[in-house]
Amino acid sequence: MDQLPHSLDNPIWTALSTEQAHLGLGNALACRYHPEVAPFAAMESETPQAWLALGRLLPSGHQVALLSPQPPSPPDSLRAQPVGVIHQMVATGPEPGGADDPDVIPLRHADANDMFDLAHKTKPGPFCKRTHEMGNYIGIRVGGRLIAMAGERMHPAGHVEISAVCVDDAWRGKGIAARLVQRLQRDIQQRGESPFLHVLSDNRNAIALYERLGFALRQTFFLSLIGLAEQGPDLA
Repeated sequence: MDQLPHSLDNPIWTALSTEQAHLGLGNALACRYHPEVAPFAAMESETPQAWLALGRLLPSGHQVALLSPQPPSPPDSLRAQPVGVIHQMVATGPEPGGADDPDVIPLRHADANDMFDLAHKTKPGPFCKRTHEMGNYIGIRVGGRLIAMAGERMHPAGHVEISAVCVDDAWRGKGIAARLVQRLQRDIQQRGESPFLHVLSDNRNAIALYERLGFALRQTFFLSLIGLAEQGPDLA
């Protein structure tokens, strides 16, 4: 169950202020993940001083992804590009039961290139060269080829985000994504933490799957790309 809802009100900030501070850059006003880890950034609160601090974390030509309860209002030195509405969903049911799935294997640093390739082929969301360092990742290989994976991304204290749920097109429709999500959900809950996830509001198939697995909407965010006002659209 969702026992620490305050940790999820500003999940990127909370994660980078607690369990994942070692993966981030910034100060007490604004922070971001290292560009090779994830494109997400956050501010402690939306103040002029925090916007200025966030701008200092943006090299020319780079953007970061920001979650906010309302559309952001950056100063003239920055620009915001709307991406969509994000549903934040939390696990509401008991720990999934069942025996271990022998096909599901842990993914390690040696699997990083295959994970990156699968994510860029299936596009579950942002996945960078070092995203696998954010938490535990699991997957399924067939004939040595990685055909599905899922893992842990943001880690605000008390919660763990399930992310990068992706299945090769040739293996979709076989219940693999549900198997991976339930395995992660069980592992997270056995550690005494609460699983949650983020999904774009127009991804109805994914939302329906997560609802069947016992996840419920907690709140919505606006997802925006933030960059310097004079720069191009590259994301890093």
